Amino acid sequence: MSDRVPPGQHLVSNFPVLHMGSVPAFDPTTWRLRVFGLVAADKRYTYDEITSGTLFPVHTVQTDFHCVTTWSKLDNTWEGVRFIDLAAHAQIQPAAQYVMAHGAQGYTTNIPLADLLRDDVLLAWRHNGADLSPDHGYPLRLMVPHLYAWKSAKWLRGLEFLADDAPGFWEQRGYHMYGDPWREQRYS
Repeated sequence: MSDRVPPGQHLVSNFPVLHMGSVPAFDPTTWRLRVFGLVAADKRYTYDEITSGTLFPVHTVQTDFHCVTTWSKLDNTWEGVRFIDLAAHAQIQPAAQYVMAHGAQGYTTNIPLADLLRDDVLLAWRHNGADLSPDHGYPLRLMVPHLYAWKSAKWLRGLEFLADDAPGFWEQRGYHMYGDPWREQRYS
């Protein structure tokens, strides 16, 4: 297991719930994912456009999941749209190097664009064969499995493409700007 569990982490069999604030309500008729910043044009996708498989192919990936609070859950199966497919549709401008993920209630987290353009990074709505629970980010969660879980923003509402890095919610409060679990980049 040492090749799958980063230093300072311990395994859990359950799926702990950690988040700031309350779980937001979801109305599929009004929900939109905004893609903006350094893209060809501001876009707003409906939930059906994201999840139906007609605009973007649906993918399944199996990954491990590591929380900054030192727990790891192995062998998670996620279903969703690959970030790389959404990014191609958005026509990213060459100057874009970073993405600020925007969740509900003002939550944000920063991620280098290169880290999101991996085949296993998803905008996920299913986990282990069932829709995500609201506590785990339903209707849509960014899933960046090679970084600590706070980078996998719950209740995703926007992706902002940026030329320069900027701290998100937890990064402004002392968390590491990158968050690599293998290097124990918990705090700055």
